[in-house]
Amino acid sequence: MDGTKYWLWLTMVFGTGNRRIWEAVSLFGSAKETCFALSEGAEELELTDEEIKAANTVDIGRASDYIAQCEKSGVTVIGYSSEEYPPQLRHIFNPPAVLYYKGNISCLNGRRTVTAVGTRKASDYGLNAAYRICGELAGSGLVIVSGFALGTDITAHMAAVEHNSPTACVMGCGIDVNYPKDNFRFRDDILANGGVFISEFPLGTPPHPQNFPRRNRILAGLGYAAMVFEASAKSGSLITADLAAAQGREVFCLPPADIFSNAYSGNILLLRNGANALYSAQDVLDCFRIGSVLDTEIRSEGIAAISDFGYERSRESAGDNIIIDIKSASRKAGRRKKGSETAAPEKEAEKPVKEKADNTLREELTEIQQKIYDLIRSGTGHADAIAQELDIDAAELLTELTELEMLGAVRSLPGKMFEVNE
Repeated sequence: MDGTKYWLWLTMVFGTGNRRIWEAVSLFGSAKETCFALSEGAEELELTDEEIKAANTVDIGRASDYIAQCEKSGVTVIGYSSEEYPPQLRHIFNPPAVLYYKGNISCLNGRRTVTAVGTRKASDYGLNAAYRICGELAGSGLVIVSGFALGTDITAHMAAVEHNSPTACVMGCGIDVNYPKDNFRFRDDILANGGVFISEFPLGTPPHPQNFPRRNRILAGLGYAAMVFEASAKSGSLITADLAAAQGREVFCLPPADIFSNAYSGNILLLRNGANALYSAQDVLDCFRIGSVLDTEIRSEGIAAISDFGYERSRESAGDNIIIDIKSASRKAGRRKKGSETAAPEKEAEKPVKEKADNTLREELTEIQQKIYDLIRSGTGHADAIAQELDIDAAELLTELTELEMLGAVRSLPGKMFEVNE
């Protein structure tokens, strides 16, 4: 086995998508060594009581059994060190330690990929643009990546299918969960056409609202460019676009059909902030022209898997071995309380913070979230200013701000501004 069972064990101990996994791996050098160290009560990483209990009770055999169970269901499990792991995800902030997939994941490797997002309740203008542009891109050999949601997403996927091109569906739930139900009928066509369904969430995971902002970092990371077709100022598509920009991707945005409509306020915001206007498929194709930076990156067989955590996969290493820049990882880990990084608690998005005492709210925040919250309260509300003040990268800040919004602690404003939700 390529080490997947050790990566899966870490997700069982720390939780899916928890950055504590990378803090641990940065100290011990590989998923396998981390598994052994934590099982033996290593003191190098200060663990919470919950993490200690999980490390002592979760047997590595449980991870192996779960992989076998997934395979019986037609689902493949891969870890970060697996050869099938999409190389473009190695660049992103907090890459998924484990991926579950069904279909042809190789359609993402060494291929020109572009992420398409937009609202579930898209207008005829937005849907027509998504269908035509995604269809032309698919016909030109690009792989369309989207979130398999209603509206824009499924239109983009099926445009690819109509052009006999594989498409990648990134789920915010377990890939065995029929969500959304209206799209279930399209699954077989996508798989038969060489497409793939991907998720970092275990089988059976329901589509909890908090899953989707976390899912968006994968959605943005899989595409070498991103397209936004229709979005309001509160659309999750803006999160995907911001994450794509933070990851160094080109972001394209469809010019609004009506500049006075709230349905396109997100489009206007993106265009004002520097997104490329999307007039045709050719705008995107020009990014992938032969000899371009993207073309060179995609064709390169030795893509250095360097992320904001400072780790990389050695070309000479086999299987599970990962070379870690401990100094870089430790510097970022030091910005939060050791042992405080647990999965974001489920909160009702509409629950106002004013109903909670301030000290109660602070108990729910990590150290870095408290610092962000305090800066916003003091009047430092622009995302760039916050990132500069705390010396954190844009992708990490965006993730923290998203979680603060989910907790109801802050709210976003136009122009990358944030304010306390009092």
